[in-house]
Formats: sequence, C-alpha cells, structure tokens
Amino acid sequence: MNTQNFQTKKFFLYARKSTDTEERQVRSIDDQIAELKELAKKENIEIAKIFIEKQTAKEPGRPIFNEMLSRIEKNEAEGILAWHPDRLARNSVDGGKIIWLLDIEKLKELKFPTFWFENTPQGKFMLQIAFGQSKYYIDNLSENIKRGIRQKLKNGLWPQMAPLGYLNDRNIKSIVVDKNKARLIKKAFELYSTGNYSLRRLYETINNLGLIGRKNKMLSISNYQYFLKNPFYCGLIRYNGELYEGKHEPIIAKKLFDKCQEVMVNKGKPNKKKLKYFVFRGFIRCGECGCLITAETQKEHNYYHCTKRKTKCFQKYVREENLAEQINKYIQKVSLPDDWAEKIIAELKKEKLENAQSSESFTQNLKEKISVIDGKLERLMTAYLENAVSLPEYQENKNKVIQQKQILKDKITAFEQKRGNWFEPAIRFVNEVKSAEILAKSRNLEEKKDFLKKLGSNFQILNQKLVFDFKNPFKILADA
Repeated sequence: MNTQNFQTKKFFLYARKSTDTEERQVRSIDDQIAELKELAKKENIEIAKIFIEKQTAKEPGRPIFNEMLSRIEKNEAEGILAWHPDRLARNSVDGGKIIWLLDIEKLKELKFPTFWFENTPQGKFMLQIAFGQSKYYIDNLSENIKRGIRQKLKNGLWPQMAPLGYLNDRNIKSIVVDKNKARLIKKAFELYSTGNYSLRRLYETINNLGLIGRKNKMLSISNYQYFLKNPFYCGLIRYNGELYEGKHEPIIAKKLFDKCQEVMVNKGKPNKKKLKYFVFRGFIRCGECGCLITAETQKEHNYYHCTKRKTKCFQKYVREENLAEQINKYIQKVSLPDDWAEKIIAELKKEKLENAQSSESFTQNLKEKISVIDGKLERLMTAYLENAVSLPEYQENKNKVIQQKQILKDKITAFEQKRGNWFEPAIRFVNEVKSAEILAKSRNLEEKKDFLKKLGSNFQILNQKLVFDFKNPFKILADA
C-alpha cells in the first residue's frame, strides 16, 4: 500500500477579500476559511499558517501575499489553499510569480474547492487561463466603470457622491440643491470674496451659523478651502483636470467663484504679521491728513486713532463705544416708519406693473453666441478624435471655451433675474430700513459695520466725529 497518500502535507491557507467596491465579493473571509479547512481535512493537509488579506488583487504589491510567497521560497510550506485562483492573482505579475514557483518546484501544489489543478504542463496552462480570465474580468469591469463615468460627465452629471450643499436624489437619479446648506455655502463664497476673511475666520463664522458636513460633523478649515476651489458650485464639473458643463443648479455665479480664486491666490502670497482684528478698522480715514484710522486696546477698551504716517496730525483718539453710538444715530436717521414703508411698497408694486416688458432680443443674442460656442466644442472634439490635436491641447482649449460658455449662461441668468426679480430686492431694502431702529439698539457691531458700509462711502473721523457721504437711496431718507 502506498503510504504517501496518508502523509500530512504542509500548506498555507490564503483568504482574500477586496476592499475595492468595484469588485463583487462572492465569499467572505470567514466563508473562505471554513470551506478551505474542510478541504484541508479531506485532503489530509496540515495548515501551517492562515494568511488573511483585505486588498484588491488587480495590482501587484500586496504585502501579505508577498510574505506568503517569500516563506514558500524558504520551504516553510509546499502548497497553497485558496478558494479560487482569482483570490491569488488578478494581475499578470502575481500570476507569473505563482507559475514560476511551480516551475522551480518551490511550490508543489495548489488546492481550490472551486477549481481543479494538478502540477503538470496541462494544469499550469489551465491555471494561466484562470489567471488571465481574472485579469480580463477586472480590466473589463474597470473599463466599463470608466466608460460610464465618461458618459455621465458628457451628459453634465456628477458621477460621485454629491458635494456639500447638494443631495443625491435617488428618485430622479440626479443631484439637487440642499436648500439649507446651499444658503450658507453661498454666504461663505460671498464673505471670502471680500478679502476680509481668512479661512480660519470664515470657518469660525460659517460654522457658528450652523453649516455642518456629512454625518453631522463640523467642517474643518481644509473643508472650506476645498469647496471654495470647487467650480461645481458655479455650474461646472472638474474631473481629472478637465472641465465639463454641469446640468445641476449652480449655487453661485462664476464671477463670484473667480473672485474667490483671485482672493485665495493673493492670500497665498507672503504677508506681513497679522494684526489684531478690530471691527471698525480698515475703511475709515483721518479727516485731517487722509491716513487710515487704526486701533489699539488699552485698559480693556478699544481706541481708534490716525496712523499719522504721512504728516504730523493733531486728531485725538475715539473710543469704540463712542464711535458705535455715532453709528447708531446714523442708522436711526435712515430708519423708516411703518406707514411710510407701506406707501413705498404700494408704489413699487405699481411701478412693477407699469414697467413690465419683454427683452427677448437680448436673451436671444446671448443664446446664439452659446450656440456658436457649442459648434466650436463639436469641432474641437472632432479634431481630437481625428488626431488633429493632442489630448493636452484639446483639454486646454475645451476648458477655455467651456468657461466662456458659462460666463454667457451667467449673463442670461443675471439678466433674467434683474428683469423679473428687481421687485424683491426693492422690498428687502424697504424692510431693511424699516428694521434699522432695531439694529441701532442691538449690540452686534459686525452687522452695524455692514449696514454702515451700505449707507455711504468716504468714511472719515474729524474732531472725534464720524462723517461720510450718504449713498442713494439712503441719502433721500437721511435728508427727509
């Protein structure tokens, strides 16, 4: 009787489950190990060690797999137990290593519950076919996914999870605006575009207003930097360095997005040491010499005074409380009584009815320009497909044309809003001056500063008094 069949053989057990969501999992790690242990018992195999790996096999470089092969070369085991050849390799490099170890007889056997193999020329040939099929499967799957992504981008659809401020609507299989978060996203762009907000100050301001990320987590400074640089919010999709027209609803205009990019570039340049923040510093000048008014803190009070950088100046300091009180009086000066507000609103409604008119010719002109650009895009695509231009040239020119088209689309949107929606801003102005009295009595200096900048320009402090030129229509209210 041949006792060789009853001799215990040492094998390594290898179980793998890919963490790559592109690859479907047929068996979990536990299922693989349980089935392989049954096979080992049936074949009188001693399992020297169990190797478990959670990594895709579509690329070489798996550390646990490589460790296993290294130990086989040291004769620590003579074979490998695996559920299927695709658990061992889905790429030609790793598949080649297995075949080579079989050729030099460092690896004597492979056992699979789902695949027959014997260490013969025919067996190795069939194993190579199995490895090839596994590679074909993963390559084909990858190409199908890439093709699907390209088609989505061409159709103006974002192929991944919706960015902050948007939601994935499974019913219509598209991306829609998250009204609650979009309002704060737009506010963040508006504040940053002023140049007065660092990323940290913006992060603190908007987070305090209630903007949160996924899973109700607070946003970090890097999150703000990321979405401020994302053209998705102005209607464009940037994917692998290439721009596409998005069919989603923009949250901001491209002009605002471009302004934020300009601010970010300028802020990236070396700056002088940052100064302490004072709410009324930076927009008021000295009424005597014209220098900017600066501020400092003494004995827990803020004092505003001339920098005196140009010439000798005799203006005295003004305490912040005194300055705030003067601002309160200016705000009260433009406040509007309720009965006046109602009369103005009635006049606005009358004017809206009288001045309603069509401006289709202007819109049509812009649409014709967009149509010309669409023709350019088609010709550019044809030139690329016919190898008349290289891929970098195609992408560079396409990006320029796409941005031109987006500017025209923004003009149409802005014109239509101005044409049909001027009534709402006018109503907001009336309500704003109607509530000015309440603002004057509040302690929110930031809101008072913002309102003051709306009131006028050329702000100066002369003899400890704040003076400026009222803007229209506030001037009408101030002179009334």
